[in-house]
Amino acid sequence: MTLSDIADGLEVTTEQRDRGVASVDATAGDGTETDLRERLADFAEDLPCDAASAAAILDGHTSGRSVGDTAHEAGVAPITASKTLHLLGCEGVSPLTPRAHDIIRDWLSADLSRTEARELTGANETEFALATFVETHDSIPGASDLVEGAFAREGDATVEKRDALAGTMSGTGELF
Repeated sequence: MTLSDIADGLEVTTEQRDRGVASVDATAGDGTETDLRERLADFAEDLPCDAASAAAILDGHTSGRSVGDTAHEAGVAPITASKTLHLLGCEGVSPLTPRAHDIIRDWLSADLSRTEARELTGANETEFALATFVETHDSIPGASDLVEGAFAREGDATVEKRDALAGTMSGTGELF
């Protein structure tokens, strides 16, 4: 039996309406960006950029955009955005591996020369500088609470979007 045999005798009796793509913006107009900027103002003195730029960087980071894109949108250099995220307590900002960080710590304790450390890590100048910054600067006390709140806000929006679109999603059991 071929496909044409199966389709023989079928006819379309109604037309489907194009309703567009379903979407929900759970954060529109809720003022969370302004609140974040105001809360970051308390830490602005310790950040390499102003509170508005830090809020844009953090907002972009929590929504999954690249550091380069969020830095561009905030009007700062990507390394400044990475430093800001590190100071705010975001993990995984350094481009180097944990082993490379061990090498940087060896250089910082004068067990290796800078040239040897750069060669062993395989990092370029910018990567090495950022990793050194990460090794020599702790996150700002209390700032990680803002980051957790921003991630939670993003997570809440994701849950709300998922719940709103639940009828359009199929489960794995429906595939069989």
